[in-house]
Amino acid sequence: MTTQTDEAAIVDSPPFPRSYAAKLLALDRGRGSYVWDAAGRRYLDFGSGISVNALGYGRKDLARIAHRQMKRLIHVSNLYTTRPAVALAERLVRLGDFTAVHFGNSGTEANEAAIKFARLYGGRSGKKTRSKLLCFDGAFHGRTMGALSVTPSEKYQKPFEPLVPNVEVAALNDEAGLKRLDSGDFCAVIIEPVQGEGGLRKVEEQFARALNESCVNNDTLLIADEIQTGLGRCGYDLASRAVGIEPDIVTLSKPLGGGLPLSATLIPKRVNDLLSIGDHGTTFGGGPVTTAVALRVVQTVLAPDFLESVTQRSEVLERLLGEAAAKSDAITGVRGMGLLRGLVVDDTKAERLPDLLSAAQRRGLLLLRSGTNVIRIAPPLIIREDELAEGVAILSEAIAEVLG
Repeated sequence: MTTQTDEAAIVDSPPFPRSYAAKLLALDRGRGSYVWDAAGRRYLDFGSGISVNALGYGRKDLARIAHRQMKRLIHVSNLYTTRPAVALAERLVRLGDFTAVHFGNSGTEANEAAIKFARLYGGRSGKKTRSKLLCFDGAFHGRTMGALSVTPSEKYQKPFEPLVPNVEVAALNDEAGLKRLDSGDFCAVIIEPVQGEGGLRKVEEQFARALNESCVNNDTLLIADEIQTGLGRCGYDLASRAVGIEPDIVTLSKPLGGGLPLSATLIPKRVNDLLSIGDHGTTFGGGPVTTAVALRVVQTVLAPDFLESVTQRSEVLERLLGEAAAKSDAITGVRGMGLLRGLVVDDTKAERLPDLLSAAQRRGLLLLRSGTNVIRIAPPLIIREDELAEGVAILSEAIAEVLG
């Protein structure tokens, strides 16, 4: 039976799968970097819908664009196109040496498309069929079967085995693991510039150089999963630039649609030239409403002054988190880049992380976690410096209460 307590706006036993929590906080509205629950209590959002709401809440410009487009045309399928879809694709291909964009609805779909395009490239680009995929420990690329197969975590994979075959796992930032590409059996490598679910580990520049060289020498496609790190989150259009990755394919999603479901897989000419009609498709991806809104999002977050403001706020956040870490022996470090940051909790106290997130929520702060021992912070990119200070102060109180 579904019940809701007015005092805390907690929905108990909603009719959702048991793969979700039994009790969920019911959110009702938002403005800027804050959301309010169904009982009217306000929270500062340091999670932004898992890095989705880059422009915060209550954006009247996005609402107007969506409303205007819905009155004109809501859906056409991929048998046709619309001006918003074409305009967005034209803007996205300019992010690098790309020729085409495949639109989908979610990050895992973007990575599924990238995997399919890589397998197709490995089968059609030479005399030898190459089907192997290389991913890295700690990676998270999605929950559909292909993306799950390159997400090497027993927690996520084991219940759904057998998975897509011909996937190998290497250690992140260990150049020795790249030698296996010399076999010539790999069609692609997939990597996150910063691991969103893997403890916010960042790709090291020396490793990125070795990875680029190895992929070029072996004609192996390099896929950069920028689902969480791209479009301003790390202070760059693509976080790949910051760490030195030179991708052939880029996948985007989370902030792209301004909160609406949309993803993009950016591909180069040498992949696009091998595609035939019907090799891949989508019914809903790239619809007129989502792409109209996304065009405004992209124009906003990729403006040079906006990216500069993200960099400035990220420096403030890094300083505040460093000060917070210094106050507690339970915090062993600060990780991440841009406005995707994390506090590393000592392994001996990592099991208390869920209690810490709950304590912060009771104080009016919404947080995320990454891996087993990292508090993940990914606020809206429009967050003010005083709001960052407010949130870190609340976080420090929660750390003192739960971790000591």
